[in-house]
Amino acid sequence: MEAETLALAQEIDFSMWALFARATLIVKLVMLMLIVASFWAWSIIIQKLITYRKARREAEIFDRRFWSGEPLDELFEEIGPDPAGQSERIFAAGMMEWRRSHRTDGALIAGATARIDRSMDVAIAKESEQLQSGLSVLATVGSTAPFIGLFGTVWGIMNAFIEIAEQQNTNLAVVAPGIAEALLATGLGLLAAIPAVIFYNKLSADCDRIVANYEAFADEFATILSRQLDS
Repeated sequence: MEAETLALAQEIDFSMWALFARATLIVKLVMLMLIVASFWAWSIIIQKLITYRKARREAEIFDRRFWSGEPLDELFEEIGPDPAGQSERIFAAGMMEWRRSHRTDGALIAGATARIDRSMDVAIAKESEQLQSGLSVLATVGSTAPFIGLFGTVWGIMNAFIEIAEQQNTNLAVVAPGIAEALLATGLGLLAAIPAVIFYNKLSADCDRIVANYEAFADEFATILSRQLDS
């Protein structure tokens, strides 16, 4: 009897595709949802890694230009009012408000410093929002995927026990396929969740550091303009 059961179990296909094909409709939908969530999370991860690397590189290049001693007006003329780089856009926002704060006779309008600070704060907020876009998806996938996979597992095991009851048979050939199909859903849930959680933490920290550098630059730039106002 044991030899017959073992022979039947060896004939069962336990490949990923076979497990998916044998699963019930609900478990299949759960697996497909988790696969889509995993691909979505990885697309965001790759995009953000590239975006943050470009942002850091752009900030380094602009910092060298900004502190090279080149007059700020000339630097602003070179990059224009609508530059491509994030640091350049923050600088441009401050410079445009600086120029708007001058009357036709060359005198400064009162409250120029506060307006320049607000202009750069708005520019930083826009850049921060763009850098953070998509991170909420990683947080959602990381927190929900294990539970979605667990739901698929519970549903699959429930159907496996129903099949056992209907066949009145508890040998390995009957039990193993249903249990394996159910556990596959949990595995897919963890496969989607673990990278999402790891990279959400990493990318959030990277984003915070980039935004902190923007804020530090804005403070330094505002200090330079403040000296010119006081001189």
